[in-house]
Amino acid sequence: MRIGHGYDAHRFAAERRLVLGGVEIEFEWGMAAHSDGDVVLHALCDALLGAAGLGDIGKYFPDTSDDFKNIDSRILLRRVVETITKEGFSVGNADLTIIAQNPRLASYLDAMRSNIATDLDIDPGRVNIKATTTEKMGFTGRCEGIASHAVVLLEECL
Repeated sequence: MRIGHGYDAHRFAAERRLVLGGVEIEFEWGMAAHSDGDVVLHALCDALLGAAGLGDIGKYFPDTSDDFKNIDSRILLRRVVETITKEGFSVGNADLTIIAQNPRLASYLDAMRSNIATDLDIDPGRVNIKATTTEKMGFTGRCEGIASHAVVLLEECL
């Protein structure tokens, strides 16, 4: 078994959609990013790649490439899953934390969980997603952006 941790953060930007966990969130701002800015899926990709010892998301999907401009991060996640599967790993579980003062995310978590379980090809019971605030401290507390952490367990397929 292997454990991986991922982290991502983006600042808010006007005239962008807010997408988290592959779900469009109704909010006045989106994320400033080369892709769709889905910090949840970016952290998850990094956790998966890290657990497999394969680097990070930037190695596979550089923000200098037009191929990934405004790309749906679910596509990136599915490509990462293909990569780790070819290396002989399967996902045991994933635990994700979204850090955002606003917007409130509780009503979106089940849809995120469903998307992620589908893309990881695992039972939804193996995916956990939590949302928390920082009690108005730091960049997330000042509503300047959103951050996310992901922890995954990979199992080596024998």
